[in-house]
Formats: sequence, C-alpha cells, structure tokens
Amino acid sequence: MRTIHIALAAVFALSHSAARAECAYPQAPSAVPDGKKASEAEMLEAMNAYQKYNDEVTAYVACLDTETKARLQQGGTSSQLIMMKSLQLKRQNAAVDELRNNTQLFNEQVKAYKRNR
Repeated sequence: MRTIHIALAAVFALSHSAARAECAYPQAPSAVPDGKKASEAEMLEAMNAYQKYNDEVTAYVACLDTETKARLQQGGTSSQLIMMKSLQLKRQNAAVDELRNNTQLFNEQVKAYKRNR
C-alpha cells in the first residue's frame, strides 16, 4: 500500500510540474497606484496592466481546461482522475481569486482617484 501512495505522489508531482510548464501562472501587476496621488497617465497605465492581467488569467484558465481534457483522455484510475481534476480546480480557483482580490484593490484606488479630481 505504501508503494502505491509513493507512486501516486510521484505521478502527481510530475504532472504538476509539467502542467506548470504548459500553463504559465499569470502574475499580477507589481503595484497599484495610489488613487489620491496618481496622475491620469499612471491610472491609465495601471488600467491597461490590469486588463492584460485579466486576459492572462482567462488564458490560464482556458489552458488548464484544455490540459485537463487532454489528461482525461489519457485515462488512469478513477482516483487518479479525481485527484487530477481537484488539483486543476484548485489552481484555477487560486488564479481567479487572486485576480478578484487584485482587481478589487485597483478599483478602490480608481474610486479614490475619482473622488480627488
């Protein structure tokens, strides 16, 4: 039984590292401008960065979906497939949650920018 768990761990470690190579996790913009002090140009630049980030998260989720479908077609035991689907869903949820949180921070600064103009 222990050998099976070790083998499964190795399979998932390899599949996880391969998945990361195929589907690059999107990086949020490095900074959110302070809406009380930022210029219009800085806010527009940040808006463009967040739109690009949103597009990258959308592409990442699509990549994970494609990857999941391809792995399901390869087959495996039902427990392996369940674990793989669970891993992919966790990765997708993490990216979407991070996007939501970062976008919320940016939107708060947009509101502050508008109040100060």
